[in-house]
Amino acid sequence: MTTIPITTEYIKLQDLLKLSGAADTGGEAKVAVQEGEVLVNGAVCTMRGKKLRPGDVVTYQGEEYTVSHAAP
Repeated sequence: MTTIPITTEYIKLQDLLKLSGAADTGGEAKVAVQEGEVLVNGAVCTMRGKKLRPGDVVTYQGEEYTVSHAAP
């Protein structure tokens, strides 16, 4: 599992995919989400603007990414 630290209240799903390197481009992230290839907390999510907060877990192509607060 890869931890993605954020300094804001939330990060949008497509932005997390880009930031983590799971998707090379925003377009790739958009298509993956819209085609139902991404799970959020174990459920398929097709909302690319889904707000993810610390503790949320995203699964894409067999990899898991968890959102956490960045250390100050």
